[in-house]
Amino acid sequence: MNAELIAVGTELLLGGTANLDAQIISEKLSELGINVYYHTVVGDNDARVKAAVEIAKSRADIIITTGGLGPTYDDMTKQTVAAAFGKELVRFADEEKRLRDWFSAPGYKFTENNLRQADFPEGCTILANPIGTAPGCAFESGGKHVVMLPGPPRECSRMLYEQAVPYLKKISGVGEIVSRNIHIYGMGESAVEDKLRDYMLELTNPTLAPYAKTGEVQLRVTAKAATREEAEKMMTPVIERVKAVLGDVIYGIDVKSLENAALLALKAKNLTLSSAESVTGGLIAKRLTDIPGSSAVFKGGVVSYSDEAKIALLGVSADTLDKYGAVSSETAREMALGAKAKLGTDFAVATTGNAGPDGEPLGLVYVAIATPDGNADVRELKMGHWDRDRIRTMAAHQAFDLVLKAAR
Repeated sequence: MNAELIAVGTELLLGGTANLDAQIISEKLSELGINVYYHTVVGDNDARVKAAVEIAKSRADIIITTGGLGPTYDDMTKQTVAAAFGKELVRFADEEKRLRDWFSAPGYKFTENNLRQADFPEGCTILANPIGTAPGCAFESGGKHVVMLPGPPRECSRMLYEQAVPYLKKISGVGEIVSRNIHIYGMGESAVEDKLRDYMLELTNPTLAPYAKTGEVQLRVTAKAATREEAEKMMTPVIERVKAVLGDVIYGIDVKSLENAALLALKAKNLTLSSAESVTGGLIAKRLTDIPGSSAVFKGGVVSYSDEAKIALLGVSADTLDKYGAVSSETAREMALGAKAKLGTDFAVATTGNAGPDGEPLGLVYVAIATPDGNADVRELKMGHWDRDRIRTMAAHQAFDLVLKAAR
């Protein structure tokens, strides 16, 4: 089956609000084996919404709308979609009661227009919204399936996962579709595809597809089967073959990120980590401390942006800075060793460089790791053609890659 997503909301067209719902829904539909061929965004205008629905009817088996389910005059999705399928809106008594109960709580004020949220296309299935006032709904008409979801991403995602997905599984009859993700760092998407192209083309079930992410590549293996266990079993030989072809550029299977993989590797061996950051300005520490439970491994970091801070906080030699400069392998090495000594950890990573836009050489970065044997290794990176944010992001990626390889 194939689907089209129609996002209703003038705010999306004006650019003030990102269409996060489309990303959430498309990702989930892909996991369900439902193809998404079109995304449409349309403003809060009855004629234009109706036109978008008519076009979707001509080319999609499933139409999923987001937004326009609220109580105000510009919330017209239900009315317009129902009319496009020749259905009347009717009041659902259970939903009216739910709304009245909702607004009876202290701090809420009920107005009559709220009851519009209890009106739905006749014969539809209600999709409950436990965290908002606007329920969704689903119905079939003329061989087409329609699913209407609320616009706020928090409400949309919860209704999608808890209400819409079971409905979609039932109508699509796909059984179980299971995906696993192979995470790659140190090889670009084109190189990965070149090594695996023939194998990817010969696969039908499971399938193997590449996805580029910032600084890394992800391969998704997807299998369809009657049971989850059977699908898992089908994917195992595919994953093993990819491992054999790509080797150590694979940093994990079904891990959340490079920093997660690095922390897990350290935690498995009861090892600790600290950081000394200049060019990344605390990004390494931020990404590590975003992970729940990271305090078991990560003991702290120093943001030493100035030469004075490098000397005072990390013990970097003034002679080293005078002779080689702040952006040098020698300074990066001493920063890493200083953080390791000051914070008493097994490993420490350090970054120093020039992320621009001023200064020369632009994009030159050094990333170092101090190891338990008292030594430090340094990588030199030349990223002059990238912008400031990407340079800093890639420097942090390199630091986590150094940690992961050292901890294994």
